[in-house]
Amino acid sequence: LLGLIVYLGMMVGAVLLGGLADKLGRKKCLIISLAINAAFALLSSFVQGYGFFLFCRLISGLGIGGSLPIVFAYFSEFLSREKRGEHLSWLCMFWMIGGIFASAMAWSIIPHYGWGFSMGTKYHFHSWRVFVLVCALPCIASLVALKFMPESPRFLLEIGKHDEAWMILKQVHDTNMRAKGEPEKVFTVSYIKTPKQVDEFIEIQSSTGTWYQRWLVRITTTLKQVWDNVLYCLTAQYRMNTLMLAVVWFTMALSYYGLIVWFPDMIRYLQDEAYESRVKIFDEEEVSHFTFNFTLENQIHRNGEYRNDKFIGMKFKEVRFEDSLFEDCYFEDVTSSETFFENCTIISTVFYNTDLYEHKFINCRLINSTFMKEKEGCHLDFEEDNDFLIYLVSFLGSLSVLPGNIISALLMDKIGRIKMIGGSMLISAVCCFFLFFGNSESAMIGWQCLFCGASIAAWNALDVITVELYPTDKRATAFGILNGLCKFGAILGNSIFASFVGITKVVPILLASSALVGGGLLALRLPETREQVLM
Repeated sequence: LLGLIVYLGMMVGAVLLGGLADKLGRKKCLIISLAINAAFALLSSFVQGYGFFLFCRLISGLGIGGSLPIVFAYFSEFLSREKRGEHLSWLCMFWMIGGIFASAMAWSIIPHYGWGFSMGTKYHFHSWRVFVLVCALPCIASLVALKFMPESPRFLLEIGKHDEAWMILKQVHDTNMRAKGEPEKVFTVSYIKTPKQVDEFIEIQSSTGTWYQRWLVRITTTLKQVWDNVLYCLTAQYRMNTLMLAVVWFTMALSYYGLIVWFPDMIRYLQDEAYESRVKIFDEEEVSHFTFNFTLENQIHRNGEYRNDKFIGMKFKEVRFEDSLFEDCYFEDVTSSETFFENCTIISTVFYNTDLYEHKFINCRLINSTFMKEKEGCHLDFEEDNDFLIYLVSFLGSLSVLPGNIISALLMDKIGRIKMIGGSMLISAVCCFFLFFGNSESAMIGWQCLFCGASIAAWNALDVITVELYPTDKRATAFGILNGLCKFGAILGNSIFASFVGITKVVPILLASSALVGGGLLALRLPETREQVLM
């Protein structure tokens, strides 16, 4: 649910803030997006209620989703045609660097449960909250750095601010010439785009009436202009390209994000299967006047009898007591994980400062038993012995895209966007097929890395071609629509693929590979844009 709620926010943010960037400016909307993400990411690390935490992640996702279409439109409008594909691909690499940063921080911070503090029993700040806090820091740094960046000169020309655009382009020109060792070259302009005429009625309404009427006019007008831009992407000139790109984005997201969730879930399932196969079963044991002060793990106790026993300062981990008798026993300072008592009879037993709550006693008879000073607040499960593998999978998955990123950057302007998308998606589909032979943890990790490495080139080329197929005043809107659809595919992929973990591998593998083949073949029908000047 936490993953899906962020994708939902990203879906809305991509469409809304991407559309606004074509009307209010790249820089302004990017600052808004980053500020929303940073503020609610920081807030989510401190909130205690799960509902409010979900809300914070939803709004944080809104900011993340909004920044993606804007940053590609913004950066592309500073690039020359000859190197545009390459430099946009280098930009895509920072998604990978962000993933490596996040997984490395998770690995180094979350297992340290002591990295936190508590204020009474109601407020807890555990290590995972430190991780959420640290992950917001790059966003804050970007927000500060962006204050020193210029607005897109193409956007300024679109709205008729020629002087500002000229100054920015002159600065770019002079910097480039100094780097080339030709500082004496003078910046000249041979053509200026005619400024757009603003609706006079809107201008008059915006400067009359009360303050809230003026704001209402501005807001409704801007939203109408955004909606008009959305509809423009479906006009005859762009309809076919938009629909084909929509299908390619959707199929790519469905398979990629679905498998990205499915891989760690399958690895966890394989681990759980191996763990359950090592379970120890104790039948009809009789224990009396004994003190348990050590950890019991991965055990099933059936038809046992425990009389005058003490369970003090111990941990239960994956332990089940079935049809057992506890009489005159004493439990003190006990913590438990996945531990249950089923059909047990518990007589004259005291539970003091434990987390053995009511829901852990299933169909049990409690006679003259007392629960005193139950543990309150958040109590994390014990660190799994194989938890490191989950962090390792995340880290390797992020790192595995490095070769694909480098290859796509170097070849993007040589072989073209279309061949890059089609080839990458088809190779990824082949990787999916070989998942049928992944029956061990190491095999699943290997195929995950191969799949991620093969598919990243398609993502990079998709970002590049989406930027290049639309004019400046519609670019961020179109990217936002397609990126929003991509997040819808991610939500579907997460939900569908996760539901088949432990049931069958056939459906996720066939669905992912079919989607990739279909999307890859359709991508080959898109127009090539590597020689195209930005509109």
